[in-house]
Amino acid sequence: MITKSDKNKARLKRHLRVRKKITGTNERPRLSVFRSSKHIYAQLIDDVKGITLASASTVDKDLATGNGGNVESARKVGELIAKRAKDKGYEIVVFDRGGYLYHGRIQALADAAREAGLQF
Repeated sequence: MITKSDKNKARLKRHLRVRKKITGTNERPRLSVFRSSKHIYAQLIDDVKGITLASASTVDKDLATGNGGNVESARKVGELIAKRAKDKGYEIVVFDRGGYLYHGRIQALADAAREAGLQF
């Protein structure tokens, strides 16, 4: 029987494998995505300096979504992170799906960020 902790361990293993290959810079930051059962979070990260440049999530007061664990909320977070990135002058990013499958909420966030003007 596969438990929830086994799935999370596998996700973390996938995430580390991906993180060996990608890194965010000041010119091309990393768009990192984390999702929980109730919320979804996105950050623009400069790995060279080790700082977060911008962030957006379903717990932000700007969004005020009732349920943060659905595809529509993920789409709104994608639009918001793209807007905040463009306001700070970032148009090209490296997408880090966090070890999650590119499906459902992760895909909705990425597609919304692309439609709002970010290039992956």
